[in-house]
Amino acid sequence: MNKTYTSHKKIKAKKTLYRSLLATLFCLIANPLFSYQQPAQAQTDAYCRLSPEAIATKENLRQAVLTGNKEVEKQYQDILIKHGREVNNCRLRNWPRTQGIWLRLYPCDARPGEIDRILDHVVNKGYNQVYIEAFYDGQVLLPAANNPTVWPSVLRVPGYENVDLLAESLKKAGDRGLRAYAWVFTINFGYTYSQLPNRQQALARNGKGQTTLDVIPDNASLHNQLGASHAFHTFIDPYSPEARQDYAVMVNEVLKRQPQGVLFDYVRYLRGVGPDSVADEVKDLWVYGEASRKVLLQRAKNEAGKELLTRFLDKGYVTSGDISAVSYKETPKWQNFFSPATTASATGRLPRGGSGRQVWELSVAHAAQGILDFLNVATQPVKQKGLSTGAVFFPGGNKRVRDNGFDSRLQPWDQFPASMEWHPMSYGTCGERDPSCIVAQVERVVSMAPNGVAIIPAIAGMWGQPFTGRPSLEIQMQAIRRATPQINSISHFSYGWQNVEETRERKSCRL
Repeated sequence: MNKTYTSHKKIKAKKTLYRSLLATLFCLIANPLFSYQQPAQAQTDAYCRLSPEAIATKENLRQAVLTGNKEVEKQYQDILIKHGREVNNCRLRNWPRTQGIWLRLYPCDARPGEIDRILDHVVNKGYNQVYIEAFYDGQVLLPAANNPTVWPSVLRVPGYENVDLLAESLKKAGDRGLRAYAWVFTINFGYTYSQLPNRQQALARNGKGQTTLDVIPDNASLHNQLGASHAFHTFIDPYSPEARQDYAVMVNEVLKRQPQGVLFDYVRYLRGVGPDSVADEVKDLWVYGEASRKVLLQRAKNEAGKELLTRFLDKGYVTSGDISAVSYKETPKWQNFFSPATTASATGRLPRGGSGRQVWELSVAHAAQGILDFLNVATQPVKQKGLSTGAVFFPGGNKRVRDNGFDSRLQPWDQFPASMEWHPMSYGTCGERDPSCIVAQVERVVSMAPNGVAIIPAIAGMWGQPFTGRPSLEIQMQAIRRATPQINSISHFSYGWQNVEETRERKSCRL
């Protein structure tokens, strides 16, 4: 009887083991991440994020390196390469092929191991591109001891004068397989620039002689409306030769740190608040700076055209009497060039006795042309090195408003070079579960873009949860993919928004 019982136990155990092996094999085959040839694929999920186990292993090595353990340095470098390769391979198999994130660095990021920790986190989340802010809020991410620009360095703490956060972060991004761009403000030179006594003529001015700082003081209410503090905003006259030269020095210094591309942000004028969000008369335009006004008057082809433009700028309008007066000997004429104001081709000539509409549209076109000209000049050093360039813009920044007005930003992005990457900031807010307005912004750009332009929408939010009135990043991305399947690159704004508490500590800590 004991023998029979033992025999039955053995048979039952064999059956149980057999079923367990079958179940395990079935689970492995059913797992879409399973691959016999590439077992490392199991390290990433559908969004190319690394597994918690892989992340923990790498973080333990990073902390060991910080303690001075020389033996683990190579292990840490090896795992950086391994994880970078895994994420990049995953991106080749999954949508989107390119997934970037916007990153601002702070003085406290000079702490030992901090840039490593931040960039490890970027890779852990499945990103294969990072856009590192190199010029923002009137500061440059250059070492204080080697900063030939007119702007102060971000890191100005005694004892850290030689720390080059930009060079270090770009290099360490490359070590991790990240494609790293420098991200720079463009027409917005920052508050520090406005305080330079010998640069007052380079500032943008409207018809009341105001600078952008005069128009919008900084306060909490405006911060909520605009999403940024205007205490740091000063927009320049894009026609100013001094501003162009100052900017070229900064761009060339950034390029010495060897980014793989440069993204140009704030390629526009100031966004007004309330009624001032629409420019519907010439004195609203930022064309009264010394250089801008001079170039606008030079667009006249004859004295009659110059006189009519002068009257229009000075008074803010022209009457039939003005037109008759300047047309006494000759008909006013001016250059033909791109105008965002009308789809009809301009004749360059104002009919005798007509309204002032054409001088208005000429003035708007001149303002927009300043943005395009500055962008063209700014990108030349980058193009000469064969590096990628990109323009960051609001999809609605080029809109006409009602019959005679325009979005005050006057951002002619539909005229940006097709050779540049286009990064539309698709930050619409229509509810925590509704991405429709975000999708509509992307669709608008796609519908207006020339063939072949690389469109890389920037969306705002957090993984796995809604944020600031927007759905999770997953919901936004899925909606964009359904509506515009030709889009194969996305970026997320921003590292700071995804890591709010951490960023608050990085901003406030003391070295």
